[in-house]
Amino acid sequence: MGEVRPLFIPVILGTTRKGRMSEHVANFMAGEIAKQVDVETEVVDILDIPLPFDDAGQQIRDEGFSGKAMKSDAFVIVAPEYNHGYPGLLKHALDTNLKEYIHKAVGICGVSAGPFGGSRVIENMLPVMRELGLVTIFWDVNFSIVQKTFDESGKLLDEAFVKRAEKFIKELVWMAKVLRYGRESVEI
Repeated sequence: MGEVRPLFIPVILGTTRKGRMSEHVANFMAGEIAKQVDVETEVVDILDIPLPFDDAGQQIRDEGFSGKAMKSDAFVIVAPEYNHGYPGLLKHALDTNLKEYIHKAVGICGVSAGPFGGSRVIENMLPVMRELGLVTIFWDVNFSIVQKTFDESGKLLDEAFVKRAEKFIKELVWMAKVLRYGRESVEI
């Protein structure tokens, strides 16, 4: 039996705002994912994806982002809640790919300055994930009152998030393995 390549699970940082606390969440999640055996990760910052605003969808796809999406076995999306929804630029970036997402796992980390930890952004993103062909796991990580969860340098202040992230990542890795097997072995 041949050597199995590591899973690739990028963390998509879904906001471009200045002073974004979501960056701390994305870096924390990537660090926790990197602790897994046979799993590779990186933070994909939508700020770094050169997307025009005079068109949308696959017509404006960035080959770098699309290549990472195609190589991926699963995704973590870090999405701050903006006015009960998700950032428009995150949706703009995600919409540039389709076939790259089919039958791949996704987990969502909601981020909020308030007490609900991005619950509404997660709720709003679920139908989008389904339409893109992604398979959502049944665990989320809600980072509520994020300004008290990380300090300004990005240091985690609430160790309870380590266990929450572990539960989330275990489910995501399991689903990524099962879906990879399906993509490679099961004909439709």
